[in-house]
Amino acid sequence: LALDAGLPSDLLERRPDVAEAERQMAVANAQIGIARAAYYPSLNLFGNGGWQAADIAKLVNVQSTFWAVGANVAESILTGGARRAQVQFAKAGYDASVAAYRDSVLNAFREVQDDVTGLTVLDQAKQSQQRAVDAARRTLDIASSRYTGGLVSYLDVVNAQQNLLNSEQELAVIHGQRLVTSVLLIKALGGGWDASSLSAVQVKSKLKDVVAP
Repeated sequence: LALDAGLPSDLLERRPDVAEAERQMAVANAQIGIARAAYYPSLNLFGNGGWQAADIAKLVNVQSTFWAVGANVAESILTGGARRAQVQFAKAGYDASVAAYRDSVLNAFREVQDDVTGLTVLDQAKQSQQRAVDAARRTLDIASSRYTGGLVSYLDVVNAQQNLLNSEQELAVIHGQRLVTSVLLIKALGGGWDASSLSAVQVKSKLKDVVAP
């Protein structure tokens, strides 16, 4: 079980919730630029009818220039307060989107950490239960040999068989829980890679620098 060196951060970027929060943050950032741009008047020579209809003489007339261009400038000055409020509103929206993005990333890391911890616990439980299965199997072999030698009744064999069956069932339950937790970890990391390459120990070692224990 192994993960690429760039994990888990690269995978977290593919989570739908993280990707959407990042997109919203970019949109909010762009809105600041749009609001700031509204401060400045448009000086397009053909932006109003006065210029477009003017002849050559009027184009060089100072008063014509003042009324054509100055009107746009005056409008921007008069609406400066509203523009400023729009910029502040856009900044507030961006700050909120940054906070939402941070929360989504932290939540993603928490989910990964929980699943990694779960895998670690289940790996240990699986190893312990496997030892119990091996011991139960040895007990059954001994009981069978002793029964064959006439040393014990068949009830001892039946009891050993039942004990082995119970141990194997418990091992199967743990294995199933580990598969479910592995799927949850794949989902938490954004999905899209081979589940057979999943190692709780290796993932946890990669998380320790970015997630508080």
